[in-house]
Amino acid sequence: MIMKYLSFLLLFTAMSFAATAQNSDAIVGKWINSSGEAHIEIYKKSDKFFGKIVWLKAPKDEKGNVKTDVKNPESSLKSRPILGMEMLTGFVYDDGKWEDGKIYDPKSGKTYSCTMALKSNGDLNVRGYIGVSFIGRTDVWKKAK
Repeated sequence: MIMKYLSFLLLFTAMSFAATAQNSDAIVGKWINSSGEAHIEIYKKSDKFFGKIVWLKAPKDEKGNVKTDVKNPESSLKSRPILGMEMLTGFVYDDGKWEDGKIYDPKSGKTYSCTMALKSNGDLNVRGYIGVSFIGRTDVWKKAK
């Protein structure tokens, strides 16, 4: 009887860990921002999540030059290409949300605190904010096919 109980307990524990790992990796993959201007690939490094721009609708400026991070306040980064740029950094999965991360907006050159959460329909709420979460803006990303 005890062996049966222990076997059940071990199986349940293993299934719980597998479900948690599966949930934490649910955001891994390519996403399309709400404007459709960019595709962002979210990936995992160690136990944290990051994202980089892997596609731009308009990768070149009006002169035909590759778009660079001209709005960045750090002068040494102004010449880096936007395509390939890591814009999501340091997210940790906690109870159905990805928190404690940062999001960089190349259109403004600003970095914001950020949380992400999957909606029941599979869309991703990406909320950037300064200070407290309720003072911010949410962008809804769709999974790329």
